[in-house]
Amino acid sequence: MFEARFQTFDDSSEPAASAGRVAALRADLKRRGLDGLMVPRADRQQNEYLPASEERLAWLTGFTGSAGAAIVLLDRAVLFVDGRYTVQVKTQTDSAVFAIEHLVDCPPDQWLEKNLKGGAKNPIKIGFDPWLHTTESAEKLKAACAKAGASLVALDNNPIDALWDKRPAPPHGPVILRDIKLAGESVAEKLRLIRIELARLRADALIVSDPQNVAWTFNIRGSDVAHTPLALAFAAIPREGRPRLYVDPVKLTNEVRHALEEIADIRNPADLTGDLGAFKDKSVWLDTASAAAALTLEVSAKGGKPTRGADPITLMKATKNNAEIAGARAAHLRDGAALTRFLAWFDHEAPTGQLTEIGAVEALETFRRDTGLLRDVSFPTISGSGPNGATVHYRVTKDSNRVIGNNELFLIDSGAQYEDGTTDVTRTVAVGTPSDEMRDRFTRVLKGHIAIATATFPEGTSGAQLDPLARVALWQAGLDFDHGTGHGVGSYLSVHEGPARISKLGHVPLKRGMILSNEPGYYKTNGYGIRIENLLLVIAAPLPDGAEKVLNAFETLTLAPIDRRLIDTRLLTGRERLWVDGYHARVRDALRPLLDAATQSWLDAATRPL
Repeated sequence: MFEARFQTFDDSSEPAASAGRVAALRADLKRRGLDGLMVPRADRQQNEYLPASEERLAWLTGFTGSAGAAIVLLDRAVLFVDGRYTVQVKTQTDSAVFAIEHLVDCPPDQWLEKNLKGGAKNPIKIGFDPWLHTTESAEKLKAACAKAGASLVALDNNPIDALWDKRPAPPHGPVILRDIKLAGESVAEKLRLIRIELARLRADALIVSDPQNVAWTFNIRGSDVAHTPLALAFAAIPREGRPRLYVDPVKLTNEVRHALEEIADIRNPADLTGDLGAFKDKSVWLDTASAAAALTLEVSAKGGKPTRGADPITLMKATKNNAEIAGARAAHLRDGAALTRFLAWFDHEAPTGQLTEIGAVEALETFRRDTGLLRDVSFPTISGSGPNGATVHYRVTKDSNRVIGNNELFLIDSGAQYEDGTTDVTRTVAVGTPSDEMRDRFTRVLKGHIAIATATFPEGTSGAQLDPLARVALWQAGLDFDHGTGHGVGSYLSVHEGPARISKLGHVPLKRGMILSNEPGYYKTNGYGIRIENLLLVIAAPLPDGAEKVLNAFETLTLAPIDRRLIDTRLLTGRERLWVDGYHARVRDALRPLLDAATQSWLDAATRPL
């Protein structure tokens, strides 16, 4: 009855193969006269989700998480992961081959500085692929090596690529044109705005290395990256003259090519480095976050003047226009109905003791596909019951799959890609009778969620300033969560979009039109996980009498009931109770016309006033 077409449950990790692969790599390093190699989880454009052909870290180590890096020396190897993956990494790697370090507490550059023992009599050379590191990353590594008496060597080719037997082919998904009714702005208008920014930055050209920014600028989408409708492409936009779009011609139909050639010169990606010679003696702007160190080196080698900073397109893209906002609202209405159908079905099926984590994922994806408009999931669904829910980025596999038990919490974090919008929503639901502790923790997370949802803040406020609001109720009980409270979300693009976020590190001011998640949580190791996530739109707030500052607020886009059974109303203020009842009334009124009679009855009960 149910199936998942956009995600699988196989564990592709091969930890048993890592010893042989590391041995082969060390032999190749010796042949090259190198003492070590940096292996980041990255492709040439620093994508979050990588094509299979770019998963070098996973091939070498077995670790398949979305963030990490390795250093392989001739006598030892170390793998760096962050706090989200401390459990996963233990099951996916060979501890006899790789020592594990914390990616944040002891990043690769600090580890190199502490652990390399070089000098004039013992010169150490660490190789790196300049296409897989940003310039900033490469400079940190270079400085750390120098402090340790070693040198960082840029390689012309990646040693892993030569060793990787049966490496998957690069993706060649077709490029599609985005309807102007959904994009809201023409390519010509976007290029005009970009050139205004280039003039402000006193830059002669911009190299667009982030494929999300390429997609937004040229109103195109693709299918080269899992769960994100991207075509892997670069662009060069001069302040004067025609832009160049670097995309594999195999991805273009005649119709798409003709449309794009009206606004840009179409070039093969292999032509990019050679074409940089056109910017001799000119200032070339490179994105700090996504431009490879190789691009900085190539611009300099061809006589250009590389300048690093934030790609101005990133902020433009994050600030949605009226058409994109309308699309987001429509997508969330549709998605909310699908999720509510799932939650009603889950409430009936889970108590039988027959439903598994995989079964829940398959059902939810099917309800979304039933809309007829689902293009993909926006990320692999996190479906964690009981102790599995305590792993923040848990991904269920055939090996880890468990039956959803009675008197447990079930956490499901999922999202969808529709052509009019991208969604991301988390609900935590009770199966059976929750404990008093579970209800206490859930209610504290809910209080943090409400604090963000109802915040009013001056123009220019950053996510870092708002982040503590989500944590106060947890802090009062000596609790916290280790991830950020929220991230930006794209418009039929990446579910994780910069530059703004609600976190301790989110220092970009929140602007009207930005869409961000609101997802505080709590995780009890080996016990359960709790997270409540809605997406928010930054909007103008009414100005009170005597106001001296322009104020902003949030509109909640996500429409789905929050489990009332987990709310301890004694912990809520009157204002917080009103918010829950008001939100549930809005959910009920919006979704009821889209649901069958049985689901309507379930929704009525699920959203009745506290």
